[in-house]
Amino acid sequence: MSENKFSELSDLQLLEKKKQLKSTNIINALIIGVLIGVVIYSIIKNGFGFVTFLPLLFVYFVIKNQNESKELEKEIKSRNLK
Repeated sequence: MSENKFSELSDLQLLEKKKQLKSTNIINALIIGVLIGVVIYSIIKNGFGFVTFLPLLFVYFVIKNQNESKELEKEIKSRNLK
């Protein structure tokens, strides 16, 4: 969702979207933690290899998709909502 679509939402819809993104951020943090754990285990057991870097690729994509959360926070801040 782009910043323009956030500007079209009402205040209540923005706050509801913030609640949804908060739970999504918790799930993303859990996924990142598990994948980093898999990488560490893989390095200890097998050394470096393709399988070691595959979870890191997924971590990169999860982190890259955090832009929606930043745009939502920017819109909430511009409207002086909590």
